[in-house]
Amino acid sequence: MTGSAADGQVPEQQTVVHSSPTGRGRVCAMDSAYHVAAANRGRDVCVNSSYCGVLPARFIAEAAPRGAIGMDCGIGPDGSAIAGLWYLEALDIPAAVADVMSARLGDGVHLYRNGVISFCNQPAADCGVRAGMAVAEAALLMLENDPAPAAADEITNRTVMHTASDGRQVIATDSIAFATEADRGRNVLVTAGHTGRSAVPYLRRAAAWGFICSDGGRGMDDSGMAGLAIVEADGLAGATVDATRARMGSGLSHYHDGVISARNSLAAARGVEIGMPCPAAALLLLARPDES
Repeated sequence: MTGSAADGQVPEQQTVVHSSPTGRGRVCAMDSAYHVAAANRGRDVCVNSSYCGVLPARFIAEAAPRGAIGMDCGIGPDGSAIAGLWYLEALDIPAAVADVMSARLGDGVHLYRNGVISFCNQPAADCGVRAGMAVAEAALLMLENDPAPAAADEITNRTVMHTASDGRQVIATDSIAFATEADRGRNVLVTAGHTGRSAVPYLRRAAAWGFICSDGGRGMDDSGMAGLAIVEADGLAGATVDATRARMGSGLSHYHDGVISARNSLAAARGVEIGMPCPAAALLLLARPDES
């Protein structure tokens, strides 16, 4: 179905592939991000067969649709082909991209029918969108759900990765600042910020049984992991993962992709070694002395 923007119809460059039975809006397929229009504002999910860099995201944001799905176009250097996901996230617009090999570029209807999601931003994830999902399913989730409104410090993404027999846990979260009282002297936290001196007050406040953060790319004079040695005096066992291997700001990436790049002597005493995958190191940190 196509039409003009008048009388609630969509522009000629768009095809309505789904209309919400609840009246919330439509899923509109289009061949380019430049075809997102004012008629989509606040109601439609725009499935556009463009890359999702900052430039097309600016045009999408100008129309402010309910959500948008583009293509990852091989991601590119510095993630340039999907950088618009986070541009739109800052505006609380759910957005995702499909694997460029799963659908034809420049064909929005084909993308809707055949595309497979490769990445999404946090508002889209809040709607239920996940990597590996069909574009059609992701579009419907964006259409029928709203991202939960939350302040920045409320989006902690705390995920339990392992629970020991005594109930203690390995928890992935995006920042050491998101530690809770329940972690103190009990849990291992896998977090996604650097371990420089500014992280030390947070590490001390968390006082977790163990921690794994990022080395922040090491930095001048290894400043990105200076906190490891500083908190030894507090009895805190910790390690860092290589920032070139895991995405800073994503606790789950640190857990799944992380490779240990440094550790303090307390973590070494528990068996943590440089080059070890993060999950293995986290389990070693979790163990009590009588379990080793």
